[in-house]
Amino acid sequence: MEENQNPGAADDAALQATRSTGSQKADGKTWERDTLERLAFAQLNEAKVRRRWSISFRLLTLLIVGAVVWQLFDFGGGDMESIGRHTALIEIDGSIEAGSGSGAADNVVIALNKAYADSNAAAVIMRINSPGGSPVQAGIIYDEMQRLRKAYPTRPLYVVVEEMCASGGYYVAAAADQIFVNKASIVGSIGVLMDGFGFSGLMEKFGVERRLLTAGDNKGFLDPFSPQTPRHREYAQTMLNEVHQQFIEAVRQGRGKRLKESPEMFSGLFWSGAKAVEMGLADGFGTVDSVARNIVKAEDIIDYTVHEGLPERVLKRFGAAAGESAMKSLWQGKAVSLR
Repeated sequence: MEENQNPGAADDAALQATRSTGSQKADGKTWERDTLERLAFAQLNEAKVRRRWSISFRLLTLLIVGAVVWQLFDFGGGDMESIGRHTALIEIDGSIEAGSGSGAADNVVIALNKAYADSNAAAVIMRINSPGGSPVQAGIIYDEMQRLRKAYPTRPLYVVVEEMCASGGYYVAAAADQIFVNKASIVGSIGVLMDGFGFSGLMEKFGVERRLLTAGDNKGFLDPFSPQTPRHREYAQTMLNEVHQQFIEAVRQGRGKRLKESPEMFSGLFWSGAKAVEMGLADGFGTVDSVARNIVKAEDIIDYTVHEGLPERVLKRFGAAAGESAMKSLWQGKAVSLR
């Protein structure tokens, strides 16, 4: 009987339950719609990012290909024959050594031949700023300069020294018709050295044993971890004296009677540009511009220097650098240098 006392309350409860169920269904649909919208926007954003990266990658690839083509076909060099009478410039900046820099003999020889092959080049100026380097590389450049001077006797070859032209740098300079310096330039250092380190005493102090096996009595020559023998030292000194004499003869041949020889000239000392002129190691004072203007009489200067391009940089970074590092490790302490 109590169940029928309040029929309205039961109806209200049923209505409320129906509304709650409807609300839950509506909330469910809203959540699903929001989720779908978020997924759709996420996909759109991801597609935009992929498209941007794709465009950026294509542009980067295009730039790299364009740079490689530019270097391979040398569009920047232009046709030198189309340029009027001018002074050819070749730079050696830094150490003279094998590799791809401006001091590598291969690059200097290429630049020299390119400059001399241009009939519009009235003269060639080599600007040198070098502390020296490999006697082999310097000798190759020296010989090519001498050859080209004989092949083109009416086209002079001048050297202009900036900060320094020492040792191997001066070896190269001596092949020119004339050498011009700044009064404060560093010139000379006509000598040869072979440097390294000896660790045998330090190893003995710390109880480290050197286990070196060789096939050949002299294969361990100048090993930095073994004591230096008088025989090896004498042999090394003889070889250095031989290379030094080659250097001296190259300077004498190049400079001729202009040299005012003294006991110190070939001792490895270096001098100021002003003193070098007095000693006959240089001919006068000048810059590239002043020599081109006042001596060559061709103020337009064209640079023929072989500069390292993108392909060479890539190869050097990923290939040659590793090989060069390995060879330096193998031959450390045994390199002969004109410095």
